[in-house]
Amino acid sequence: MDKVQKWKLECDGKKMVEILDNKKYNAIYVNNINEAKEKVLELIPKGSSIALGGSVTLNEMDLINTFRNGDYKFYDRYQQLPFVEIVEIMRQSMIADFLVTSTNAITENGELVNMDCSGNRAAGMIFGPKKVIIVVGANKLVKDIDEAMRRIEKVAIMNAKRINHKTPCVETGQCDDCFVKGRLCNYVSIVKNGAKFPGRFTVIVIGDEVGY
Repeated sequence: MDKVQKWKLECDGKKMVEILDNKKYNAIYVNNINEAKEKVLELIPKGSSIALGGSVTLNEMDLINTFRNGDYKFYDRYQQLPFVEIVEIMRQSMIADFLVTSTNAITENGELVNMDCSGNRAAGMIFGPKKVIIVVGANKLVKDIDEAMRRIEKVAIMNAKRINHKTPCVETGQCDDCFVKGRLCNYVSIVKNGAKFPGRFTVIVIGDEVGY
């Protein structure tokens, strides 16, 4: 990435923070993914229970291993376990102290737009965990919900390929609006603002291109 591209992402990231603050989220700007990880760990006291939403951004931060090996109670749904046991971990994680996740898109009106396969991330963002920490790259800023949905459709194809789900799109690279079990596009959530429970949402905005 050249200096001009980085500069534009920094501008967009700072714009996102202003938008989010105006919509009653607690928004924090950082320059890069390493600063984002430091901020996440600063916000979570040792001994807290933690759930993670599936995210390339969080994978890039290596938060799974950090929480596995730290002084936390980690609802670890990334273990090699039967699916029914993973689902039970997802259910238990709804009462975590912290949900750490990313978001598929943020609109210029401050809406957090997400699409899920199983719904645990979308559900946890809406209600359950006491605190929600969202880490998002400035590349996820979109004009409105329609643009967010177009972005999500493209990203879902890449995510299906990344996690090897058996969907038509991993063969064609195009959405077929399928109805197979591995479909990622099952549940849509839109968080309109952070006003209902003051201080629940913290959004760490990275002035860089991060995640899908």
